[in-house]
Amino acid sequence: MKKRFIVSIILGSILGVVCILGARIRYGVDLEGWYLFSFWFNRVLIGVVIGLLATEKNIGRLVIRGLLVGLFVSFAFYSSTNFYDPVGFIAGGVYGIIIELVSKKVA
Repeated sequence: MKKRFIVSIILGSILGVVCILGARIRYGVDLEGWYLFSFWFNRVLIGVVIGLLATEKNIGRLVIRGLLVGLFVSFAFYSSTNFYDPVGFIAGGVYGIIIELVSKKVA
C-alpha cells in the first residue's frame, strides 16, 4: 500500500500541473495564484484519497471508484469557487480514473 500511496500522490501532483496549464489556456493568465494553487492541491488531494484506498482487482469497479472519488473531491473545489470551472470539475473525475489505473499498474 505504501508504494500505491506514493505513486498516487505523485500522479496527483503531475495532473495538478496539467490542470493549471489547462485552466490558463481556458481562462488566460488572469487567474489568481491562490486559485491555481488550490486547483493543483485539489488534484494532489485526489491522489491522497485514492492512495489510501485498498487496491481493487476488478477494473470496472476501479474505474467507477476513481471517477466517483475524483468527482467527489473535485466538487469541494468546484463548489467553493461558485461553480466557476465545470471543465475542471469533470477533469477531476477523469484524473481519478487515471490515478486509479496507473497506481494499480505500477504498485
